[in-house]
Amino acid sequence: MAAIFLVRLVAGAWTQWAWFDSVGFVGVLRTQWITQGVLFVIGALLTGGAVWTSLAVAHRARPVIVPESDDELVMERYRGAFEPIRRRVWMAVPALVGFFGGATAASQWKLALLWLNRVPFGTKDAHFNKDIGFFVFTVPWLSFLVGLLTMVLMLALLAALLAHYLYGGLNFRGAGGGAHSRSPRTSAAARVHLCVLAAALLLVRAGSFWLSRYESTTAAGSRITGVTYTVDHAIIPTRGVLALAALCCAAMFIATIVTGTWRVPLVGVAMMTAVAVLVGQVYPAFVQRFQVKPSEASKETPYIKDAMAATMRAYGLGDIDRRSYSATTDASGGQLRGDTATMRGIRLLDPTVVGATFQQLQGRVNYYRFPSSLDVDRYTTNGEKRDTVVAVRGLNLAGVPASQRNWVNDHTVYTHGYGVVAADGGKLTSEGAPVFVEKDMPTSGVLGKYEPRIYFGEDMPGFSIVGGQGARELDHPDASGEQKRTRYAGKGGVALSNPMSRLAYAVTYGDKNILLSDAVSDGSRIIDNRDPSERVKAVAPWLTTDGDVYPSVVDGRVQWIVDGYTTSDNYPGAAKSNLSGATSDSTTATSRNVRALRDGQVNYIRNSVKATVDAYSGEVKLYAWEPNDPMLKAWTKAFGGSVKPMSQMSADLVSHVRYPSDLFKVQRTVLETYHQNDASEFFNASDQWQVPDDPTAGENAKGQPQPPYYLTLAMPGQKAPSYSLTSTYIPVGSRQNLTGYLSVDSDAGSEAGKKASSYGRVRLLEMPGSTSVTGPAQFQNDLDSTTRTSADGSVPLTQFLSQARQSGSTVARGNLLTLPVGGGFLYVEPIYVQARGATSYPLQRAVVVGFGNKLAWAPTLEAALDDLFAGDSGADGAPQPSQDDANSGKDSGKDSTTKPSTSSNATLDKALKDLQKAYDDGQAAMKKGDWKAYGEAQQRLQKALDSATSAAPSGSVTAK
Repeated sequence: MAAIFLVRLVAGAWTQWAWFDSVGFVGVLRTQWITQGVLFVIGALLTGGAVWTSLAVAHRARPVIVPESDDELVMERYRGAFEPIRRRVWMAVPALVGFFGGATAASQWKLALLWLNRVPFGTKDAHFNKDIGFFVFTVPWLSFLVGLLTMVLMLALLAALLAHYLYGGLNFRGAGGGAHSRSPRTSAAARVHLCVLAAALLLVRAGSFWLSRYESTTAAGSRITGVTYTVDHAIIPTRGVLALAALCCAAMFIATIVTGTWRVPLVGVAMMTAVAVLVGQVYPAFVQRFQVKPSEASKETPYIKDAMAATMRAYGLGDIDRRSYSATTDASGGQLRGDTATMRGIRLLDPTVVGATFQQLQGRVNYYRFPSSLDVDRYTTNGEKRDTVVAVRGLNLAGVPASQRNWVNDHTVYTHGYGVVAADGGKLTSEGAPVFVEKDMPTSGVLGKYEPRIYFGEDMPGFSIVGGQGARELDHPDASGEQKRTRYAGKGGVALSNPMSRLAYAVTYGDKNILLSDAVSDGSRIIDNRDPSERVKAVAPWLTTDGDVYPSVVDGRVQWIVDGYTTSDNYPGAAKSNLSGATSDSTTATSRNVRALRDGQVNYIRNSVKATVDAYSGEVKLYAWEPNDPMLKAWTKAFGGSVKPMSQMSADLVSHVRYPSDLFKVQRTVLETYHQNDASEFFNASDQWQVPDDPTAGENAKGQPQPPYYLTLAMPGQKAPSYSLTSTYIPVGSRQNLTGYLSVDSDAGSEAGKKASSYGRVRLLEMPGSTSVTGPAQFQNDLDSTTRTSADGSVPLTQFLSQARQSGSTVARGNLLTLPVGGGFLYVEPIYVQARGATSYPLQRAVVVGFGNKLAWAPTLEAALDDLFAGDSGADGAPQPSQDDANSGKDSGKDSTTKPSTSSNATLDKALKDLQKAYDDGQAAMKKGDWKAYGEAQQRLQKALDSATSAAPSGSVTAK
């Protein structure tokens, strides 16, 4: 067993070193191993050495005892029986506790590196007036040392007690050994030994009491984290008293060496315990009850102000742009004309719904698949930068026929995904399908020429063996349907030409085929650890990575962009956030590729690193995105050369960088409470907010918070629309009206090595208490219960949804977008319908919009907005009926469909007949739930409308 363990250990170390060497980060592994090794040795020597020393001293100082009683005779027999195995026990026990002590010390290698490479924050805390770096870097390290020394001394003291008792240096029955003996008896050597250990332990505890004064700055309270009135006036001073008491007790134990009596130190320990209870618990409770409670608001106000300021700094919210927004709830004609650019950029495609649509329309082969949740990026289409829904075709071994599943195929034939597929976020076909701007195999579209093969990505198999002799790997079918093959020509992974490497990987993976298969030949390379986030965490173990990585075509390569965070839970005075809770939402509950963070509590976070992982070569690059972050400075000192300066980022890469969603989720959670500026308001908790539950979530995500959405919009006060990440707030409690709207500028610009000055600007719109603005859940309730007919007056929305479900189709609500436009808030929700059948997929069949208390819906966004705002959709090129006609049709509740006027022109007459026929066919198809026929009718309707418009004498069709 020992030999097997050793072989596995060596093989694991070999493959780990080879992997780090292949990505160019072997220095990171070396630093980590050296640090862990040094700490292990120190911890093992301290723990094991202290226990061994105690045992050895007790044995050497054992008294010569002539048994005078039955008890002493029994103990002498025990000593005789133990003596043959004493040496082995004396070695085994210290070795065992030393191993655990060393492992405990080695596990804290990050604390050690941070302390050794600490840098000042340049900001001081509000209570002790010390640099923040002291609390972030030094206090945690000192706390660990105090804890380690406490463990070491307690184990040494316990070993000493047992050994001295065994060899007679300590006799609990006292002089004479009778049952009524007066007190414990110790030899002089045992007394010295035990007193020195006890005094050392008390000295360490004194240090612990003193250190806890600084630790109180990050202790969680009922309202705030850190120092409160009671902590300031009762707890911090008493910790100093307890430290002094521990020093006095240590002196009493040293005095016992001379006096020979245990009475004084034992009384001292009892008194210290009483003092700890009195001044450590009773006195603070007294201060809280009789000094703070009667005037709590005024007593706590200065401490609340300090905590609010510290929290906003720690979460990067110090420069938040706040403004009151008295949102109007009246929708009128012309209201959106000032927001034309924003309206034109509304993203209709929901990346969490259309994955199945991408799969059916662009999957092409079963061994490629798209993730369940797609991503939103920006690409230039027809000279305009557009929000674009993107995904890569990943490898799907489950799609390979069972008859073709074997080791060779799984690991050497089906090895990679292929190509990026992108769709315009704001455009749809007449059937409600995405308008793809990058598609097919081979790839074609607006992204230009790039390397399409995806060897590294999300949800990839464990390992593949690529390269070698011949073109073995399946690529994609050509125009005739014949499968093309390829051979990996990159430098990713580890070369298997060395037999020792093959043996090491065979042992590591427990797979003998790596060693024996003829599919592994000269030139073969093994690629593993293929998830982009995991690769970044491996080369930068000090980073917390965002749960949503996304692919972008950058400089002719598919690059996975990964956001990395430096975090701490030791920022004095800042509120603590649970990362898992703050980053969980309806998307993380249902998507396999979007994950909530799992790294516990933090009260400081920075998006300090932007990382890229090349989808073809697996190359990892780290860029210092927040170069002034003190924690990043400390880590870059520890791992010199592992992080590149921002100046090395290309313009193309910068243009695809976005504000990370998990950081935004943490910040929006903090602002639920800390949006309150006034300390008295904060104290009374009179204006607490919460992120609303996602009203469009399915059964698997009910009760989960609404996720933030990437949108291009112009916030009030912004001159032009900006790519942003947005979220909403409602009050805590049963009310569901909108109270706040949060956004952050997410466009980093397009200048090489530099981010735009507006990037990261957090903007908060606060609704005055006098206004009542519809919230997301209220809009959804109106949507689900409205009898409002579609823009053409044909069918109520509830009937439309009911007919779709009755026909066997599935109705899916798309993301509910909220946009501050027209002086108020506009809600936009696409409705998807998926027909029955294994090969069916969601198609967008309607768009519901709301403003204030008004709601409208239609097959297209433009038509719905025209109905809602009396002909003012705000989108260039959209139909713009006159305000009177639109209002007339809406108010009468009758069919407001455009009816063409008669004409003697034969072409116009035919076009008008075709227009009416297409319209009637479309309405009939909608009532039957026949969406294919409906889409065809819409296409004929558009052609007829174009023909009629061209043939009309005035160049337009007049509505009646």
